[in-house]
Amino acid sequence: MTDSPPTQTPPTSRGLLRLLSPSGAVPDAQRIARAQAHLQALGFRVELDPQALGRVQRFAGTDTQRVQAVHRAARSKAHVVMATRGGYGLSRILPRLDYALLHEAVTQRRQFWVGHSDFTALQLAMLAQTGAVTHSGPMAAFDFGSDKLDDITVDSFLDAHDGSQEAVGFACSDAPRGLDARGVLWGGNLSLVASLVGTPYLPRVRGVLFLEDVTEHPYCIERMLIQLLQTGVLQRQKAVVLGAFTDYKLTPHDAGFDLNSAVAWLRGQLKPHGVPLITGLPFGHVQTKLTLPHGARCRLVRDGSEAFLVFAHAHG
Repeated sequence: MTDSPPTQTPPTSRGLLRLLSPSGAVPDAQRIARAQAHLQALGFRVELDPQALGRVQRFAGTDTQRVQAVHRAARSKAHVVMATRGGYGLSRILPRLDYALLHEAVTQRRQFWVGHSDFTALQLAMLAQTGAVTHSGPMAAFDFGSDKLDDITVDSFLDAHDGSQEAVGFACSDAPRGLDARGVLWGGNLSLVASLVGTPYLPRVRGVLFLEDVTEHPYCIERMLIQLLQTGVLQRQKAVVLGAFTDYKLTPHDAGFDLNSAVAWLRGQLKPHGVPLITGLPFGHVQTKLTLPHGARCRLVRDGSEAFLVFAHAHG
């Protein structure tokens, strides 16, 4: 008599996940195929928007085609709507989006919209126009399209999706003792936040602002932070939290000026306003990233050598 092969337990059914490309064209379709396989292994049924692999110049379709893709996702039966990638392009179409439709999809049908980078523009606009909570987190090409997935990234995404993520913690050596900041969690890519100043698509929020960016020299990062400072955005916050700022190159002309210099200068500017500036958030154009409920109320506290973002309730 031979032993029967072990029975593999199928993954938990997590519903329908729709991939769309509202910004830049996807340069490598193989990464999307890998992402589909990884997401299916996690228990999602995955569908690809018909325009997701399109290209018009640097974009994943014309402005009209990308507006239609966003609206198709909002009208679909998808439980999760995930961007394939960022790049550039959402800023062009913000005035053409149906925010009533997006609000209904997120708040009434509980669609879980997730992405980062250029996706920040859509998240900020949705928060400003409707108050809808979306999620800053992984995308298909970079995160789920890798050969090997990052465990923290996957676990945080699934916890946020399943509604079990009550708090996230990260190592932080520069948070002031007694830190206890409460308000709406918002932000994302610094370039997109700064670009929407003065438009109807930047939320007027007094909360916890988190920021990240990629391929921006520290002086460019500082210049954008100065814009947020001089327009009063930073002073309104209960706290500012910096994630990863990556893939830039210093030059001999910098003569010691680096990202730490920019952060130290900004911290000095914010101190008279009582706004703490802390670093170390695992978020940005990096392999390990948390999934954060963008637009949800949170509490930022320090406990020993760690900072914690505690969420008021689940956002599944």
